[in-house]
Amino acid sequence: MNQSERRLFLIKELLKDNSRYSDMTIPLDTIEQKSLLRGLMNIRMPHSIDRKFLEIQDSYLQEEIRLKGITDASDLKPVKNSICVWQGDITLLKCDAIVNAANSGMTGCYYPNHRCIDNCIHTFAGIQLRQKCNEIMLKQGYEEPTGLAKITPAYNLPCKYILHTVGPIIYGNVSENDCELLKSCYLSCLKLAVRYELESVAFCCISTGEFHFPNDEAAKIAVETVENFLQKQSVIKRVIFNVFKDIDKTIYERLLSSN
Repeated sequence: MNQSERRLFLIKELLKDNSRYSDMTIPLDTIEQKSLLRGLMNIRMPHSIDRKFLEIQDSYLQEEIRLKGITDASDLKPVKNSICVWQGDITLLKCDAIVNAANSGMTGCYYPNHRCIDNCIHTFAGIQLRQKCNEIMLKQGYEEPTGLAKITPAYNLPCKYILHTVGPIIYGNVSENDCELLKSCYLSCLKLAVRYELESVAFCCISTGEFHFPNDEAAKIAVETVENFLQKQSVIKRVIFNVFKDIDKTIYERLLSSN
């Protein structure tokens, strides 16, 4: 199968998987097909599917990632000591673990084609990630508290693991408790990384964007927490602050160069 054949197979199987969409017309345009496939993956509930689907999905996703181009964290130049700032797609980063800014349900974003990092990571890791997260949450029996973290395999992403953490949502002014919870997100992920002997970790900008934590305040907490933690351990060799916006890149580079 080539990529087009794989994509059409996956779309057809997902349409059959949900009777509400079984009679939907599949567009001919490649971009529209990719959008439809992503949307169908986003809305799919975490239940089992046959092995053939997973094999074809995995081949498709891994080839898509290869075509986009993988960035190896070991090739990044640190801004300070063992800390790097990288502006790019975190789903294309090869390292031991990337951090996902999750919601309290922990099974990903269900809004079709939403641009949040939670949606992106679950889309390109594959449907196994949602299934795994659902298993973890069913066993836990309650929503994930803010400030803690869980670890899962990364499935089809070039990293090895994903660290999922729920950041504080800001309504109005940022409180001292909000700051402590955000700090706890970073610490929880770092402690998990040490426990699993992970040498490289890439953090997204937790709680900014959809969760409305001011970018500059969030970055200060992130940098201070990571720097203090790295001084007290010997497992983690490299931390990457992954940014999407130009303003975040400027903020992180300024904070690290001024310390």
